[in-house]
Amino acid sequence: MSYNGQTELPPPIVVADRAFTQETPVTQPTHFDGNEYQVPAGETNIQYEQSNNYNQYAQYQETAPQQEQQTYQAYEPQAEVPQQEYAPADSEEPQEKEAPQDEYGQLVAFIRAQKGTSNDEEGNDGSRIVKKRNWLMPWKVREVRVNKDGEEEAISQKVPSSWLETDVFQGISESEATKRRSQFGYNELESPHENLVLKFIGFFRGPVLYVMELAVALAGGLRDWIDFGVIIGILMLNAFVGWYQEKQAGDIVAQLKAGIALRATVIRDGQEKEIEAREVVPGDIVVVEDGMTVPCDGRVLASYDDKDLSQATAIRRRMEETRQSGGEDDDDDVGVDKGPAIIACDQSAITGESLAVDKHIGDKVFYTTGCKRGKAYVLVEEIAKQSFVGKTAALVTKGGDGGHFQKVMGSIGTSLLVLVIVFVLVIWFAGFFRSIEIARPKDNNLLVYTLIFLIIGVPVGLPCVTTTTMAVGAAYLAKREAIVQKLTAIESLAGVDVLCSDKTGTLTANKLSIHEPFTSEGVDVNFMMAVAALASSHNVNSLDPIDKVTLTTLREYPAAIEELESGWETKRFTPFDPVSKRITSEVRKDGKDYTAAKGAPNAILKLCAPPKEQADQYRKVAGDFASRGFRSLGVAIEEDGKWRLLGLLPMFDPPRSDTAATIAEAQSLGISVKMLTGDAVAIAKETCRMLALGTKVYDSQRLIGSGGMAGSAIHDFVEAADGFAEVFPEHKYQVVEMLQHRGHLTAMTGDGVNDAPSLKKADCGIAVEGASDAARSAADVVFLDEGLSTIITSIKVARQIFHRMKAYIQYRISLCIHLEIYLLLSIIILDETIRANLIVFIALFADVATIAIAYDNAPHARQPVEWQLPKIWIISVVLGIILAGATWITRATMFLTGGGIIQNFGNVQEILYLEVALTENWLIFVTRLGGGESDITLPSWQLVGAVAVVDIIASIFCLFGWLSGAEQRNFLTAPHGGWTDIVTVVRVWAFSFGVIVICALVYYIMCRIPALDNLGRRNRSNKNEVMEDFFANVQRLTLVHEKGEDGHDVYSFNTRLEVDDEE
Repeated sequence: MSYNGQTELPPPIVVADRAFTQETPVTQPTHFDGNEYQVPAGETNIQYEQSNNYNQYAQYQETAPQQEQQTYQAYEPQAEVPQQEYAPADSEEPQEKEAPQDEYGQLVAFIRAQKGTSNDEEGNDGSRIVKKRNWLMPWKVREVRVNKDGEEEAISQKVPSSWLETDVFQGISESEATKRRSQFGYNELESPHENLVLKFIGFFRGPVLYVMELAVALAGGLRDWIDFGVIIGILMLNAFVGWYQEKQAGDIVAQLKAGIALRATVIRDGQEKEIEAREVVPGDIVVVEDGMTVPCDGRVLASYDDKDLSQATAIRRRMEETRQSGGEDDDDDVGVDKGPAIIACDQSAITGESLAVDKHIGDKVFYTTGCKRGKAYVLVEEIAKQSFVGKTAALVTKGGDGGHFQKVMGSIGTSLLVLVIVFVLVIWFAGFFRSIEIARPKDNNLLVYTLIFLIIGVPVGLPCVTTTTMAVGAAYLAKREAIVQKLTAIESLAGVDVLCSDKTGTLTANKLSIHEPFTSEGVDVNFMMAVAALASSHNVNSLDPIDKVTLTTLREYPAAIEELESGWETKRFTPFDPVSKRITSEVRKDGKDYTAAKGAPNAILKLCAPPKEQADQYRKVAGDFASRGFRSLGVAIEEDGKWRLLGLLPMFDPPRSDTAATIAEAQSLGISVKMLTGDAVAIAKETCRMLALGTKVYDSQRLIGSGGMAGSAIHDFVEAADGFAEVFPEHKYQVVEMLQHRGHLTAMTGDGVNDAPSLKKADCGIAVEGASDAARSAADVVFLDEGLSTIITSIKVARQIFHRMKAYIQYRISLCIHLEIYLLLSIIILDETIRANLIVFIALFADVATIAIAYDNAPHARQPVEWQLPKIWIISVVLGIILAGATWITRATMFLTGGGIIQNFGNVQEILYLEVALTENWLIFVTRLGGGESDITLPSWQLVGAVAVVDIIASIFCLFGWLSGAEQRNFLTAPHGGWTDIVTVVRVWAFSFGVIVICALVYYIMCRIPALDNLGRRNRSNKNEVMEDFFANVQRLTLVHEKGEDGHDVYSFNTRLEVDDEE
């Protein structure tokens, strides 16, 4: 492969006591002509002479029920494609021989023996590495590179070349792995072990909390030590409760996550062992196979089936010969000398390529990409943080934001801050006209009023309560077998209105069975079953469901097993390809070559091109099978260059028993379920009919606008469809994208490597039970239980969590508006306020009581939820005005001679404090009702208990006159020393209850006003015909390459429809 205009060999393969390591490559200009490499005489043909003993294989058929785990593996090379560019490893060093050396030989040996300058030496650029201590933690020492100007530079963590000289079959030792891990850390992008102290300090950061910290400073400046201490107590309490509950919930999720952590197979101490992928270190030998996520950036060393490394050595020898021959074009990257592809990886998340990229010996594989086929030994060169993906992720993290939920919280907090500033300015402006002092007297001055408004206008518990609610909800979901990868996924899951579901395993039971096969005229059914087995993977430890049911069905055909034992050998096996839609196996028997094929009926029919009468019968039978819900597989065999159509294998996967009821429930929740499957249209329609899902199911060609459909018409079509059949992974991505263009929040289920792009694209990616590592990595939520019912249940739970957060936010905004309006008018009209220390306790009790909202028995909405901030603000302001009016009534009655509604017997401050505390605490029971969008549920005992305790404490404050500001005396001899009569307390309770009833009625009515109910909702059918038509036309464009009359290359753009018509 070319590297800086030159060509080098892949890294050497190191094996103890074997001479496989080649000499250090000397770069020369080379050219790979792209032709098939012919194996020299005497060498093993690695592509065509891989034998397969079918006597052993047939024994597996007979003993399958008892020996499902019997190991039988066939070499499975892939089709050759142009190789991928790679950069050679630093480990290509020759094996030193003990022989006399000349002057230059000794010099070269000396140079190679140097591992770099020491920490005390200067680099060529004048830089040097020094040790520094952190001023905050002086016991910690770190190494930094200092340039010649004394400025710090980053030290690049480069893996020593000696670490990459690992024996393929011996690997590294556990002790060496521990040593390397201590230097490079764990193989993960972000360490889950957060600093608990820093995490706790994080609960004191944010605009809302900064205002409360300003209030602390102001209280200290006014020498109001009670307020100073209580405000600090509020901040500490909120921080501790939020930290503890988030930690507790996180521990539960982390415990379950450990059960689904990515795994990797490594060679350690000469033994294969499975470990967590995070424990992989540079220099490890990793076994990469189909279905798993690549745990590192590394190099393909050899096929797993190349047990003596003869094939890899032959390839390296040929590459050496090619290099030494020279005289080839440096720019030609085609390298057939690398032999057949060993594995194929899905790099769509990195490069955008929809098809898997074949990897040959020496090619580089990338961290987090999914292996789609093959099995190979891979040398770990870089782990997560040093990998290509890791470096990219670091850049994204630096420039990223906190997601939609953080934006909503920031918007609410900012709005409340602006409101506080406006009220404070009004107070200061009015204060100058009323000649109110800035700092004197002690209780009624502008600074005290400012302190009060800072306390009441900023919901200090907002970050704590919302974060805690989501964390507790995530722990609850974890108990329901749903692992939330990130907390913000809860918000997305609650708002989903379209669920794109795969069929197998989610809507169906994933229990395939083969019914009576159809055979063409003159074909023996046992021979056809044997050919179907030949065209199946022979690695019995990792069979896919179709291959497994094909092989196990042979128990019912003893003659087919005898046929397999009659001397068949496999030369080459090509796994399923989503483009050709078939599996092929090149086999030999009695010195004669054959090719067995199995795949989609149309793909096999096109391959064989039988006579019209036979083709018509074949299509009719396939259609009959599909109309009955059977998935058919065509079987064919090639002999002497001529294909013979053998027949069809009808397979049936019954729907799950609970799927139909679950789909009906999903529809009642406002969720549209769309089925996306690779099966034929007729099969998909029959499955939808059985599940009452609808019969508007179409093939994937409609997604590109077959028949010249306009782009907007395609979007309409996707919205109205019940499902799509014969889809590829890119079609799933396209469906999700079109639905998102229309404003839908889309969830996508998946389990395979191919599903990873669409899972990332969806608003909420869902990895179903049994999903591959790649799918789980791409998903937002991972389910450990099968079926659609667990997904719908989790959506309902997510809506409950969302409801709790929305109820608290409405409640907290109303509280701020309530006190801001009352105190503003009270200060301007009466030059009077509620004492600052009582205001502090109101804020404290409000936050303490409502932390329990995280455990409330919240209802779930019957429609997809969203924030609707304009609606939230309107309702909250109205409720705040009602509460402010009630407080004014309470204050005004104390001017009446007879006391009015509130008996004029007690302390004004304490009575106002009690009325405000009761109405505000009880308001949470109003906002949790949910209006008309959900059912009414009883509050949890935690919420009722927390509110009751706070109300009792507030009543005791009022009864005994604590913090009332009046001189405290013996209440028996001097009854007016700040305490309040018990009768007055009872009347305040009754009055407050009446106020809450009024608030509940107003809230109920406002939630049912259609104009208000739709206020702030997103348009979930947002149509932009111009842009949709434009993008549809762009997608249809195809670059056509032709030869002109003069022999020159001619390129032109045609639509895909025109190209299809020409073909």
